Amino acid sequence: MADKRSLYQKVWDEHVIVTSPQGEDLLYVDFNLINEGGSFLAFDQMRMEGRKPYRPAQHLAITDHYLPTANRAAGPAGIGNLEIRKVVEMLASNTADFGVPHMNMHHTQQGIAHVVAPELGYAQPGMLITCNDSHTATNGALGALAIPIGASMQLRHVLATQTVWLKRARTMRISVTGTLPEAVTSKDVILGIIAQIGIGGATGYAVEYAGSTVRAMSMEARLTMCNMSIEAGARIGMISPDDTVYQYLNGRVNAPKGADWDRALAYWRTLPTQDDTPFDRELSFDATKLAPMVSWGTSPEDCSPIDGAVPDPALITDADRRRHVDRALEYMQLTPRTRLADIAIDRVFIGSCTNSRIEDLRSAAKVLRGRKAAVPGMVSPGSTTVKRQAEAEGLDAIFRAAGLDWRDAGCSMCNGSNGEILSPGERAASTTNRNFEGRQGRGAMTHIMSPAMVAAAAVTGKLTDVRRITD
Repeated sequence: MADKRSLYQKVWDEHVIVTSPQGEDLLYVDFNLINEGGSFLAFDQMRMEGRKPYRPAQHLAITDHYLPTANRAAGPAGIGNLEIRKVVEMLASNTADFGVPHMNMHHTQQGIAHVVAPELGYAQPGMLITCNDSHTATNGALGALAIPIGASMQLRHVLATQTVWLKRARTMRISVTGTLPEAVTSKDVILGIIAQIGIGGATGYAVEYAGSTVRAMSMEARLTMCNMSIEAGARIGMISPDDTVYQYLNGRVNAPKGADWDRALAYWRTLPTQDDTPFDRELSFDATKLAPMVSWGTSPEDCSPIDGAVPDPALITDADRRRHVDRALEYMQLTPRTRLADIAIDRVFIGSCTNSRIEDLRSAAKVLRGRKAAVPGMVSPGSTTVKRQAEAEGLDAIFRAAGLDWRDAGCSMCNGSNGEILSPGERAASTTNRNFEGRQGRGAMTHIMSPAMVAAAAVTGKLTDVRRITD
């Protein structure tokens, strides 16, 4: 008899240990990622309680959020901001005290957690993965159940017991079908979805992305899709594993080998959701109608095709939405009905856990090859491994020749907690996932888009349709 459970339900059921009278499940955690953001609270609590990690080898701490992407050779002493330096040093000392594996600032595979975990094979189909970061769902692109957890009490519980208490979510399938038009990427697909359903459209759901468009995507494109599930309100975003996933994982450092690979592959093939599996909610999108997207406001749902214009709040009938748009345009210093292609920018940023993988850098470099940037900016690869590969392919030389800074790996200007931020009043074209007020610095204005679109904006100094300048 065919298994009519969704991928999410199959993986969840496999990890349930016990259910509480309140309806929460105690789940076994296969692997846990840790970053600097607030994790010291969990370690401090463990220290006060005299606890040790139950299975330390099933955790990996990665310095990524607070670590500057320049002057690495100087070590912690080269971090000028003393508060930022302290946060970086605390993770190093806490992991040493508790015997937790740690990718520090000089590790040969250091990078952003959600880039490193897939590329090193830590994330695999059927695993339950946690991390004290909202974009943990990125790893769901490999068929893993990847869930963000709190940096204090929940992280403490996972460290001490290798388990976590969670409430089961409802299920949503978002199907995207059709061939993507020219220059339309997975970033445009997920921005298009969020623009239609809103930032609360998937709240309370575990989302599974399906359809011919998703199946045709590369592994790295799928990672971008799942990464921004949280921007639609979902804490979980997944894609059923297939040959694209299996080929990607085969030979990765931490992927199974030999007979273990054969057993793992046999299990992974039981996980994909059947086409006729029922979901609590189903949504469908036509990929052929999409265009390159850019954000104009202070929420990822504030997005439009690049050939569109800033909306006019006076034409919005919903009062709450009208108030939001009014406030967003005030903050973004934009006038209603302004053509998006007429908006000038001051700086560009290519990076973040959303768009800093090798395919992202290649797409940006393709636009920049032989051209000069009209505005300054930086490129921060998602991992040291990606950086080495990009340099071997000569992509770094293209970025430098265009006039952009080529940096080390890390979260960088995505959230600016490492001090790499925009100045007040500066406007940036960015490959990041969020654009709320102050995200990239107090008074900074962020327009989110794909890497190729950011590269196009760099060349012209304004928001630009990349289809108009690519060879």
